[in-house]
Amino acid sequence: MLPTKQFVDFIEQNALFTGDSNILAAVSGGMDSVLMAHLLKAAGYNFAIAHCNFQLRADEALRDQEFCNSLANQLRVPFHTINFDTKAYAADKKISIQMAARELRYQWFDTLSRQAGYQHIALAHHQNDTIETILLNLTRGTGIAGLHGILPVNGKLVRPMLFLKREEITAIVEQEKISYVEDSSNASAKYARNKIRLEVVPRLKELNPSLENTFENTLKHFRDLEQLLENHLTELRRTILKQGIDDSYFLIEDIKKLNPAGLLLFKLLQPYGFNETAVEDVLSVLDKHSGRIFESAGYLLVLDRDRLILKKRTIGGQQSISINETDHEVHYDGYKLNLLHDDSALIIKDNPMATSIDAALLVYPLTLRAWQEGDYFYPLGMKGKKKLSDYFINQKVPLHQKDEIPILVNGNDEVMWVAGYRADERYKVNNNTKKVTIFELYKLR
Repeated sequence: MLPTKQFVDFIEQNALFTGDSNILAAVSGGMDSVLMAHLLKAAGYNFAIAHCNFQLRADEALRDQEFCNSLANQLRVPFHTINFDTKAYAADKKISIQMAARELRYQWFDTLSRQAGYQHIALAHHQNDTIETILLNLTRGTGIAGLHGILPVNGKLVRPMLFLKREEITAIVEQEKISYVEDSSNASAKYARNKIRLEVVPRLKELNPSLENTFENTLKHFRDLEQLLENHLTELRRTILKQGIDDSYFLIEDIKKLNPAGLLLFKLLQPYGFNETAVEDVLSVLDKHSGRIFESAGYLLVLDRDRLILKKRTIGGQQSISINETDHEVHYDGYKLNLLHDDSALIIKDNPMATSIDAALLVYPLTLRAWQEGDYFYPLGMKGKKKLSDYFINQKVPLHQKDEIPILVNGNDEVMWVAGYRADERYKVNNNTKKVTIFELYKLR
């Protein structure tokens, strides 16, 4: 007899889906996924069968595809299938055949579910798959997330067969005389997962015949610990990850109080793409000089005085633009600069995003650009010249923000205005000024 009640109970207890959900069931033709299809039908759920032909086993792969089509007809449910050139994809992406098959499979499932309106993708993993996954993760190295096993729900992916062991599935299929096809590659110890299933797990069961039950109880503890850690991380993010105007930052003193520092800082930075090695490097330089920058694919971490600044990377920022006398508005790297020519000697005060310059001193075309090594100017109201690098240090400009400050440069290569900070003394409006040009900067993002 099919364990339909236990199946439905597991689905409801774990909130996998509801009676009116549209489900895409991934069916390979093997024992596990075929039983899942029969259980979905017996329980009255709305579902379709999806089958991938990876074209890796010639006639056997075609046999599996035809079997799944027949199964869909038998159960009177829609059938979706696709053929992949898995070897070509693996070669193009420079990844293993197994990884290529996985990527192709899940990409297609996601596309198909969006196009056809399936809310959930049902996979036939069972309790033994969880054991194999954990052992595989342990051999490759893993954090706590690798020890919680296969979760019943992961986004759109649902696994309604996790209440069963492999032996129970085999017994049900034999008792109910359910037809299925066997993938011959499952009997080969060539692949790491198969090696664990065929050679490692049987040895472990010699030590502990109740291995599945022991693992299930242990997994509950790991999941509880993971939830406890996530709750703590949520509170940490709220208290020590502070928001600046354009970025976020941690105070160094707060990082030093973390215990264990490596684990907690890694978990705080993991969503931004930083790995454990980068975190170890960060911790090793907290007491050293400012200026160290750590990079992930999308973010920068900048050690700057008393803080560790987290900033999203900007790709391909604009280098410079030319400004002609006839221009009234120009755009530069997230900014808009307005130009106004005035016949009065108007002086702009108390607005760091605007400046008025003696128009007679302008040599067109002007340039708006990022600062460059060796740049200097004569800060308004101060005596003598100052390198921009030194000026930024005095103004405590974070290292990663220096390149974002627009610098207005005259046609004779003299810096006239460090936008947002200070104009140049040489270009100020004075009693002899007859006309001014007003520059006003607006941040667009």
